[in-house]
Amino acid sequence: MNPTLLAIESSCDETSASVIQNGQVLSNIVATQAIHEQYGGVVPELASRAHQQNIIPVVSQALQKANIAKSQLDAVAFTRGPGLLGALLVGCSFAKSFALGLNLPLIEVNHMQAHILAHFIDDPKPNFPFLCLTVSGGHTQIVLVRSHLDMEVLGQTTDDAVGEAFDKSAKLLGLPYPGGPMLDKLAATGDPNRFPFPIVNMDGYDFSFSGIKTSILNFVKKNSAAEADFVQNHLNDICASIQWTLIQTLMKKLVLAAKELGIKEIAIAGGVSANSGLRATLQEYAQKHGWNVYIPAFEYCTDNAAMIAMAAHYQYLAGDFTTQYASPDPRLKV
Repeated sequence: MNPTLLAIESSCDETSASVIQNGQVLSNIVATQAIHEQYGGVVPELASRAHQQNIIPVVSQALQKANIAKSQLDAVAFTRGPGLLGALLVGCSFAKSFALGLNLPLIEVNHMQAHILAHFIDDPKPNFPFLCLTVSGGHTQIVLVRSHLDMEVLGQTTDDAVGEAFDKSAKLLGLPYPGGPMLDKLAATGDPNRFPFPIVNMDGYDFSFSGIKTSILNFVKKNSAAEADFVQNHLNDICASIQWTLIQTLMKKLVLAAKELGIKEIAIAGGVSANSGLRATLQEYAQKHGWNVYIPAFEYCTDNAAMIAMAAHYQYLAGDFTTQYASPDPRLKV
């Protein structure tokens, strides 16, 4: 089978459509919603409205760029969850209507599994089984990947996701939204050992990031009271210290899982996998522990429909279809 699929992603604040044929991505169009910048975070209602405005032009561009007519499609895929309910509803409703009008089968895709399967868009591809550190604004997980469709969450955050910790820490420092990328940029020229922050040690492979946000808040208040321009005078070092702490928290559990399971195939996925500090640290650990490391291209780290299309490709081959009764699940699990 050489299926040609249209995939739609609308879980948060990116409206995206992709066309894949025989496992090869032909197009991947992403419309980012800049409106959230003025609010310092994603506003769900505004995200839903923007998806409604963007979805038809984005799908049209994806088909046009791929040079694929609607009549050539074999199925339509969409993100079922996890994500924002209103945002998911837009993509789900459009996909069901589009498929119904063309009498095409539907494929519902797990957003987090799709992040992991983004590794199969380009070479090199990881060998099974492998461990994937899946890190984003909403999730932090260590996933054991046995096959394209067989995954098990070994550990996850018990409170905040690491992406949220990056963004909230940046906000405490007065950085504009989204703060995570800016914090990463400033950290590149800072001293990561200048200001120590606590690394929370959870049982097993689980994580916790709520404590570090409180620690940073108290740190900023205390030092700003003693020195008026403390944050600005030490911004790069503060950013580097925060980033080092968050990355070490992640790596500590990843090393433990890799050692205990005897797995040397290691991957990262999700929006935070675009972080330059995390990428560099992963390469350092690869040399130290003899890992084979897989890091997706930047365009496939953040939310995009190409990863939804890749997941849908393997589901199509497995005959894993859904019905017109499918509905979004904001809290869908891997």
